[in-house]
Amino acid sequence: MSAAGLVDERPAVADETRPAGPAAGESRVYDVVIYGGTGAAVTAAVQTAKMGKSVVIVSPDKHLGGLSSGGLGFTDTGNKAVIGGLSREFYHRVWLHYQRPEAWKWQSREAFGNRGQGTPAVDGELRTMWVFEPHVAEGIFDGWLAEHAVPVFREAWLDREKGVKKNGRRIDAITTLDGRTFRGRIFIDATYEGDLMAAAGVSYTVGREGREVYGEEWAGVQTGVFHHGHYFKKPVDPYVVPGDPSSGLLPRISPDPPGEKGQGDHRVQAYCFRMCLTKHPENRVPFPKPDGYDPRQYELLLRVLKTGWRELFVKYDPIPNAKTDTNNHGPFSTDNIGYNYDYPEASYQRRREIIAEHERYQKGLMYFMANDPRVPEDVRRAVGEWGLAKDEFTDHGHWPHQLYIREARRMVGRFVMTEHELLKRRPTPESVGMGSYTIDSHNVQRYVTPEGFVQNEGDIGVPLKPYQIAYGSLTPKAEECENLLVPVCVSSSHVAYGSIRMEPVFMILGQSAGTAAVLAIDAAKPVQEVDYAALRERLLADGQVLEYPPAQAGSQAAATDR
Repeated sequence: MSAAGLVDERPAVADETRPAGPAAGESRVYDVVIYGGTGAAVTAAVQTAKMGKSVVIVSPDKHLGGLSSGGLGFTDTGNKAVIGGLSREFYHRVWLHYQRPEAWKWQSREAFGNRGQGTPAVDGELRTMWVFEPHVAEGIFDGWLAEHAVPVFREAWLDREKGVKKNGRRIDAITTLDGRTFRGRIFIDATYEGDLMAAAGVSYTVGREGREVYGEEWAGVQTGVFHHGHYFKKPVDPYVVPGDPSSGLLPRISPDPPGEKGQGDHRVQAYCFRMCLTKHPENRVPFPKPDGYDPRQYELLLRVLKTGWRELFVKYDPIPNAKTDTNNHGPFSTDNIGYNYDYPEASYQRRREIIAEHERYQKGLMYFMANDPRVPEDVRRAVGEWGLAKDEFTDHGHWPHQLYIREARRMVGRFVMTEHELLKRRPTPESVGMGSYTIDSHNVQRYVTPEGFVQNEGDIGVPLKPYQIAYGSLTPKAEECENLLVPVCVSSSHVAYGSIRMEPVFMILGQSAGTAAVLAIDAAKPVQEVDYAALRERLLADGQVLEYPPAQAGSQAAATDR
């Protein structure tokens, strides 16, 4: 399909490729069944189709692409030289879109500039672009699947209680809540939550390991560690009546002690929505007042502003057409700290409640800053110039359809990635892709210090160089499941996942999972027994980067760090 066919209108994948009726999917056995709607699901499907196998995407999501189409358009690239294969092709397709003059509706190409996350937004030499609008990403994902005639079942939710049928160590079929059954030879869990993995009886963990588990320096509770700007730099009183603990704590502050430094816990790094905002009058929708709006939830922000803090727009990162990818920044921000601990294993209903709470909190935050008379006038005026982009998320009130699930379940598979592999303290076996972004965990709790002030905890940012990701981190233990691959909730520690969890890496690992699935089928072997030499050869042939700097052509370099 030409670039023109990929961009302006999303192909009607759902209407054209989604069979109707409760029995649809039962009439055949697919070579590969992918559960999930993330970028990893798309690249896994495209790779499988390119290798000549039948594949289906069973997606609980209506919109495909996960965070890449859900607001995260200011890509966390790290070192772009290690982003290869279909992941790089995605960013090439973004580049193709923005080469067209008609792609620049609200802003000229020149006015946009060229700033990206650790790299220029546009790389003319490599014909890639790393910054994009949400609807453009979704159009590319949908168009990609249409090119390869991949059937997609949207809003198809796995029956997590009894919807996974296993025969010994193998999954035979999965069934969704609406009664549709999908049989397959290999299954791929490409969700942010790891629901298929968990329902299949595969080992996993949630929360932060303590230092003693893997011997990691950055594991567990990180009190007193302030790597970014997301902490209280000046003393702020946490009590309703300042100085009076008997008056109770302000909202959004935990009464629980933070735990000992290095101690493991159940806490999960904060989630948020990556809002797409604009100042452009013709495309701007004022921040709405959400149902259930409670200005008391933002009392703590007023106290932060009284300290003189004004880093309001640091993470209003520019994307084309006078829009932003707006992320959290500061001690009180769009990160909804402490309100997601039960999300990873929660029921669908409970997850909907958590998502709604996050939406109410974040919409309320923006409305509060733009309208509450107690907010300093300079802040109200500046925030009030912004609003939601009218031409984004048009079927969802211009609000992102995907909550940023920064971390949920993590598989405990054949190989566990830890900070030791990422920081090159030991080699990584059987590379199937690379990461390079800083080890980045967001805050997990907001508590009261022994001195009686409020503080955040859990935010870490540890720089590193490009590192390899082991094939064993995509595969369960053989005794648990022989025909499942997990490219998103990979087998890793909390610390390592802080870097692996970036969208370009998920697309890389999705392609590698699709390749491994096909090789397992062809060899009639469990995924754990795929011939790594053959896997490596095919991945390299398809443009994956497995080591950095790359080995010389024709060399027989081992898949470990030099």
